[in-house]
This record gives sequence, structure tokens and C-alpha cells, in this order.
Amino acid sequence: MASECLVCASASVEEFLDLGRTALANKFLTAEELDRREEKYPLRVGFCHGCGHVQLVERVPPSAMFTDYLYISSASDTLKSHFDELSATLVDRYRLGAADLVIDVGCNDASLLSCFRRRGVKTLGVDPAVNLAEFASAAGIERYQGFFSSATAREIVDRWGRASLITATNTFPHIPALRDFVAGIDLALVPGGTFVIEAHYLVDLLDQLAFDTVYHEHVSYWALGPMVRLFDHYGMEVVGAERLALHHGQLRVAVRRRGEGRVDPGVRELLAMEDERGIGAFATYRAFSEKTQRIKHDLLRTLRELKDKGHRLAGYGAPAKASTLLEFLEIGPELLEFIADRSPLKQGRYTPGTHVPIVAPERLMAERPDYVLLLAWNFVDEIVKQQVAFLEQGGRFILPVPEVRIL
Repeated sequence: MASECLVCASASVEEFLDLGRTALANKFLTAEELDRREEKYPLRVGFCHGCGHVQLVERVPPSAMFTDYLYISSASDTLKSHFDELSATLVDRYRLGAADLVIDVGCNDASLLSCFRRRGVKTLGVDPAVNLAEFASAAGIERYQGFFSSATAREIVDRWGRASLITATNTFPHIPALRDFVAGIDLALVPGGTFVIEAHYLVDLLDQLAFDTVYHEHVSYWALGPMVRLFDHYGMEVVGAERLALHHGQLRVAVRRRGEGRVDPGVRELLAMEDERGIGAFATYRAFSEKTQRIKHDLLRTLRELKDKGHRLAGYGAPAKASTLLEFLEIGPELLEFIADRSPLKQGRYTPGTHVPIVAPERLMAERPDYVLLLAWNFVDEIVKQQVAFLEQGGRFILPVPEVRIL
């Protein structure tokens, strides 16, 4: 049975994409765990006919995914540079100073907050991941360990005060209890304060056929229209919206209490574009599902043909999206010898569900596979620059979406 819509609570969520039963995308296994039973959950996506919100039909409790978390933002040079630019932009835009508090919800390894701190702003991280606490501590960032909600917002305000700015970068799609979360934002912001969201943008996901962005952590796939409806219902409004090139397509949104800020014309422009693109039409998602099956067929055929010709294959990048792609296509160590990834937290482990070993990037030059499936394709430019030597030695990268290409 489908759950009620996360945004409007209607029961009119219709499934359009079924990616099967998959393991949790960031639960990379140790060698000792390979022989144990691995939990798998349905991964199905639906469209709400009531408000147009795209979301998972079934959801896994957040406590099963985020209290032990192996993704760290600092593994990407692109992301670190983006956070530095984001902090500079927001400090300037909202005239933040030493008396202002910035709260980052889902602060991860404190990469963003470290940038704010260098600019003289007070900072607080909120994150449930026990294993990532040491990163914030090492950076001198205070951290509330737990999920952000209306209840924890009260605790945070009692201890640290209200925030002039709250950020959620690549965290807002993770929130199942949206109404309670928005209530927490309202509690934790000073009058005139701003909530800034960055999240993958549904329009770009559709354009890129990025079905691998679907995994259990991402309960929501945000277009601007449903987001406007959500905040409007709880006395807040979207006052700014812009598209970003990061991750090959994100949406940055600024939210304030109703009447506390002027609505930028860009909000209206993006909403009009979404209408023209059919973002609110179910037929758009049926077409997306059909194209996803085509990619599955083309990529599997390409990999198997290369393998049959005696070529050695590996992967590059082990983000959560890689787990979805590998499980949906049933790609395991019989096709990919290993996956290279820069994160030391993942090296020495194995991919969820498919059990491909993860190694340090230096293995590419040591082993020299002929073709490497670029699983972290959203960082293609960064990876190509890092792996110039591999390419100069004749190595080739395979891009999986929006169509299969060999670089």
C-alpha cells in the first residue's frame, strides 16, 4: 500500500517506476558482513495527482539509514569549492556577522559550516550520524547529534538561540516528516531569518534520465511547484529560486515566513517553465520510466560486449547512486573487477547488494583496466582532470546517462 503524499497528505500517489528490491544505498559492507543476510527494500517511485509531488511509494525509517553514514562531502573537490562560494554568497546576501548563528541541517563532515566559520559567523551542525561526529569536532564546529524536528528545534533554541540562517544542502530530499520539519524551521529562525535549500532538481533528473538518483534516502524528488505548496500551507513562502549546475542540476530555494521578504521574479519564472515542461503531468513520468528501461538495456549490452571481447572493466566512484545503478542492472564483480573511490570510509568495503570491492583511485594506474564505468558521472569533469594519466595510457570512461557514451 502506498503511503499518503508527503506534501498534501492525499491518497492519490500513483507509481510510475519500479527499481526492484534493493539494499540501502550507503550501507557499504565490510568483508566480515558479506556472508550475512542483507536487508532489501522495495524501491518504487510515484506521482501525487493531488499536488504533483514525486516521491517514494514506500519509505525506510531514517534511523536505519543515517545514524551510521559513509558519505562525506570533503571527498569531492568540486563540492568543497561550491560550499566556499555558497557561504560567501549567503554571508553577503543576508549580511551575516559575528552575532548571527547559521545552522546546517545534515551537516555531514562540517565542510559547509567550516566555510561559514572562516567568515566569522557562529555555526551549529545538526546530524544524526554518530560516526561523523569526529569531523565536526576536528573542525571546531559545535554539533547537535540527532534528527532535526519540531521537538529538537526547541532543544536547539534553548541551548544555542535562534538562527539567522538555516541551510539544508542535499538534505531536504531525505525528510519524510515534512510538516513537522517545517514547524521546526519556523521555531528555530529569528524573525526575518531565511531557510536555504539546495537539492537535486526534478527537471534536471528527468532531462538526464538520472534514475540512479533514486534510492531510499531520497524520499522526495523536488520540483518547485510542490515545494511552494508545502511552505505556503505552513505560513511560509518561497522568496527565491535559482538553478545550479552543481551535480549536473540542482535547485537552490530561499524560504521565509510569509510577509518577511519580497518574492523574487525568478520564482514565478521557474514555476512557468515547470508548467510548460509538463512537470505536473503523469504522462511525463511514464515516458521517463520507459527511457530508463532503454538505458538498462543499452548499458548492459555495452558492458557484456566489452567483457566478451576480453576487455577488463572497473568502476569509478561509489556514491549512493552507484548502488541503485548496479542493483537495477544486476552488475556485480563478474563484470566490474573493482570500483575506485576517493573516500577512505568506503575503501576496503563492498557495494550494497552487488558486492563489488571498493579500492583507492591509485588502483586504476596499478591495474589499468581497459574501460571504467563512471558511476559518479555527476562529477565527470573533476574525475577526468584527476585521471588524466589513466586516459593518456589508453584507458576509457563509460558514461551511463542520459545515454551510454564512451569517452
